[in-house]
Amino acid sequence: MQHLDLQVVRRALEWSVAGQRIWLCTVLTTYGSAPRAPGSLLAVNEGGQWIGSLSGGCVEEDFLDRVAEGAFLEAVSVVRYGKGDDPRSRVSLPCGGILDVLVEKLDADCAVQAHLRELESALLGQRRLLREVDLASGARNLFADREQGARIEREIDRVRIRVGAAQRLLLAGYSSVAQACAEFAVGLGFEVILCDPRDEALEGVVLNGVEVRRQLPSVFIADGGCHRDTAVVALTHDPRIDDLAMMEAVRTEAFYIGVMGSVQTSQKRFERLRRIGGLSEAELARIHAPIGLNLGSKTPAEIALAVLADILRIRSGIARDQL
Repeated sequence: MQHLDLQVVRRALEWSVAGQRIWLCTVLTTYGSAPRAPGSLLAVNEGGQWIGSLSGGCVEEDFLDRVAEGAFLEAVSVVRYGKGDDPRSRVSLPCGGILDVLVEKLDADCAVQAHLRELESALLGQRRLLREVDLASGARNLFADREQGARIEREIDRVRIRVGAAQRLLLAGYSSVAQACAEFAVGLGFEVILCDPRDEALEGVVLNGVEVRRQLPSVFIADGGCHRDTAVVALTHDPRIDDLAMMEAVRTEAFYIGVMGSVQTSQKRFERLRRIGGLSEAELARIHAPIGLNLGSKTPAEIALAVLADILRIRSGIARDQL
């Protein structure tokens, strides 16, 4: 299934090329109970067709009604849904939630289409971008994004939105811990891929929402299976799978690389990777080993929780001493 943001941008580009004005909406901030995360997109054309989601229903209906009534003719605006006194909002969110939405009116011109094509390339994993929107004029700029951090950075006069491929979790080999990681990650909205060539390991395994590839994870990685929004984790205790995956992963732009094992096991693995794999100290420094946050985890589910928590920490640009 395509990343929903990619579907939104591609459809918006089609409408713009066809000469239609569009409104591009981005969830900026959520407070309390809100159905969609910051960065979620929705696009509407002047004919009332739409794609994407902001809330799961009520906000979309209100917004479409307002567009049909001729609202949102300014270049850019921020609308608050939920509790508050914003006259442009006529709905309340469940459980008292609040949703701030950036609304951009985009005319059908070459500059808009070039901007949307840049967003499309980022959502395909070809690059990561920071999209900056001036809240007064609606001016848009794109910058290379070389950091991990919050999806939305909001200031008084502008917002910056991180644009990249769907967050991917690549599981190098199957184990009970990998099973728990996959289940957590699917719930968190990751695209999850499991690579394992061992028929005996995968016999009877059921992983809903996970793409299973019966091949060595190192081969999948070497063939371009990682982009900058990929986390690679090896959780099998089998050096033939784990070590080879690490050797290939450090040569990619994956934002998180980790392998399971005790401190002693990790030290032995690093020595093998130096001696056999020829990895440099800089490459070894990219590998989180032992993997995950130190939560005193013992069971597969507890270890998986520690792993996903550490991945989320890195993705959000939070240092360990800030926890």
